[in-house]
Amino acid sequence: MRVHIAFGLVALVAVTVGLAALARRVGMAEPLILTVAGIGASYLPFVPEIDINPEMVLLGLLPPLVYTAAISSSLVEFKPKKLSIALLSVGLVLFTTFAVAGVVHTLLHIPFAAAVAIGAIVSPPDAVAATAIARRVGMPRRVVTLLEGEALFNDATALVALRTAVAAMAGAFSVWQAGGDFLWSAVGGTAIGVVAAGVLAMLRRRIVDPVLDTSLSLITPFAAYLPAEAAHASGVISVVVCGLILGQGAPVWQTAASRIAERTNWRTIQFILENAVFLLMGLQVRHILEDAWSSGLDHATLLLTCAAVLVTVVLTRPIWVYPATYFAWWVESRPRGKPAPPWTSPTVVSWAGMRGVVTLAGALLLPSDTPQLATLKLLALVVVGGTLLLQGVSLPLLVRVLRLRGPSRAEDALQQANLLQQATAAGLVALEENIVAETPPEVVTALRDRVERRAHAAWEQLGRAESVRITPSGEYRRLRLAMLAAEREVVLRVRDSGTLDHEILDQVMRVLDMEESTIDRVAEADDLPPDPLRGPAAGACEHLREAPHIPVPDLPEVCAECIAEGLRWVHLRMCLSCGHVGCCDSSVGNHASRHFTETGHPVMRSVEPGEKWRWCYIDELLG
Repeated sequence: MRVHIAFGLVALVAVTVGLAALARRVGMAEPLILTVAGIGASYLPFVPEIDINPEMVLLGLLPPLVYTAAISSSLVEFKPKKLSIALLSVGLVLFTTFAVAGVVHTLLHIPFAAAVAIGAIVSPPDAVAATAIARRVGMPRRVVTLLEGEALFNDATALVALRTAVAAMAGAFSVWQAGGDFLWSAVGGTAIGVVAAGVLAMLRRRIVDPVLDTSLSLITPFAAYLPAEAAHASGVISVVVCGLILGQGAPVWQTAASRIAERTNWRTIQFILENAVFLLMGLQVRHILEDAWSSGLDHATLLLTCAAVLVTVVLTRPIWVYPATYFAWWVESRPRGKPAPPWTSPTVVSWAGMRGVVTLAGALLLPSDTPQLATLKLLALVVVGGTLLLQGVSLPLLVRVLRLRGPSRAEDALQQANLLQQATAAGLVALEENIVAETPPEVVTALRDRVERRAHAAWEQLGRAESVRITPSGEYRRLRLAMLAAEREVVLRVRDSGTLDHEILDQVMRVLDMEESTIDRVAEADDLPPDPLRGPAAGACEHLREAPHIPVPDLPEVCAECIAEGLRWVHLRMCLSCGHVGCCDSSVGNHASRHFTETGHPVMRSVEPGEKWRWCYIDELLG
């Protein structure tokens, strides 16, 4: 029996990895491919019926999935959108819950509490499906942030509503009790999450071994979830709060090696669990469909109810999202002078309502004596499958039709270069402050060259023409990787000869691996759009639109200020208002930015060979 279970788990993971790889290769959403594959596999005679324990989903899968999303999210980005996120994660979930409950109660004539239970089950959209498609099709970051924030908290709202409905089905219900339970779930879950984060942060501050730190991180979601559930608070909220706090503070109290190890391990866990859930969900379809079809309910009523619930779930989202979006703008952003969001943003948010793991788990949590149980489980699967097929397939097309653009890779590269330059400047100041009389000059030179090369590498990627392929940093990486490969080959030859102890060989191999892993992996020019002038920013900035196109002067490319001050420049920039040529932010003098500070001329351009991009200092946009 144990062998069969082990074989099943291995097969599940292997098929999950293979199908996910196929989905990425053909450019389709992984949840959709895995769900359809699961449905098809459920009809194969050699595939056994999969009986999923709901506690396994809620306890074994939900906490780590929520924690992974939380530690990779940003409290800073969520803060200005807190009202929008609350309206979606709480208001929309409750609105959808009672809208679906009304439809189910009317068509199936079951107790209203049972109808509310299925409404709560199908109400929360799935974070995995929405954000996976959002990143693949290149949605604007503000939309992705809103969807991620909604997904972090809507599961808690739905599970609390489900718990209240199940209690009402048993006869133990009052409005005051339901309101108190909901309030305690939110407040208690938040408080326990804060306490758990504080205790774990205190422990992890004192751990420098990446293995120990990563091991502690593996129990973190359960350390936050279990106490909250034991106190009848929201375990999901506790995990979210704990993960957000730990993720925000990780750069302060974790070592770099611990952060890298934790990030790699949790990305692997997230990948396996997320995709396995959708495959398992597809495997459930056949048996739940057969149970509902033979439940004794009139088939026409069954089909009508399935269609009505799916339509209700799809329509309630835009009905709520549009007014909620502009209400949140009126309260949060309008007083600060920000323009109203374009109608395209709530349109995409309205259509990004795919359901997933919580809907599956919730359907399994319904008591065995629930009226029309088989039908309610089928309704949950229809909503999951219907939203994945209907919205998951059409969402990329909608984004293209609305001409929404994701983050400009060229603009991102310029902002990355500017940030790296600021960090480099701070590092060089610290270097000068910490030099002592005994410090060898060659050490100082090597350190200075190392950080300057890193900053220069980022600037080299901006707007280079297709014909310009070789950059100093790219050549450095290419040659150093070739050297490391030769060095590793020698070490492996010595290992195979058996002339040295394994411990010595292992230490040398770790040194080579660590250096290879820390070589700067700045994206090559062919990863950027071929012409930054085609990016979205140019049309969004008045200064870029109105900047005159002054031709590059047919003069020696020099920075006059650097020559006068005896400095050396790295790259040159030209002001498009007066034609002044100055050095870039990677240069010591930083005369291009100083020219803007002194004159207020808003737009500069690069005068490096093959580079055509322009930069607005005022709006901080690339064009």
